Amino acid sequence: MLVSWDLAPWRKPGADQAAASKLALFEEVVLPHLNAAHNLARWLMGNAPDAQDAVQEAYLRAFRYFAGYQGGDSKAWLLEIVRNTCRTWLSRRSRGEPHEPFDEMSHTGDRLTPDPEQALAGRERMGILRRCIENLPAEFREVLVLRELEEMPYREIASVTGLAIGTVMSRLSRARQRLADCAAKSNLEVAP
Repeated sequence: MLVSWDLAPWRKPGADQAAASKLALFEEVVLPHLNAAHNLARWLMGNAPDAQDAVQEAYLRAFRYFAGYQGGDSKAWLLEIVRNTCRTWLSRRSRGEPHEPFDEMSHTGDRLTPDPEQALAGRERMGILRRCIENLPAEFREVLVLRELEEMPYREIASVTGLAIGTVMSRLSRARQRLADCAAKSNLEVAP
């Protein structure tokens, strides 16, 4: 899902040059990671509407504290803010509140599939895999999403999560094993 965000309404005529340059730098450094932020938030929050709200709040926080950004990997910096924002939201969420699970199939574009039987089998496999990921404990799910879906290196994951690299690798290994076990129970083969 491609997400876009226009910061033009924040620009005011006559705004001082420093504020304009801060906004331009923010747009250049942080906005390219909007899809990654939304992807992580979607997996952590469990549904798209809450993920969108969390990402919006995370971007507002990132903009507010952008002066404290010391350079380095802006994606890791932003995803740490997204992760913390999601955790704050989840801690506030009441336990009995229902949520709508994210349905990847309804958010993908039309794809030509030559065989309807293959398409059905593919949707079933994706559904099983999605449920297996959703059933992982949050600490395993977040490292799995950051590594496998966002393709982040271990050092960046450690930076985002505040964990030691060894802990990241251990959690990732356990997440992959649980994912493989869950998929095996559903007769789905997943590469370890």
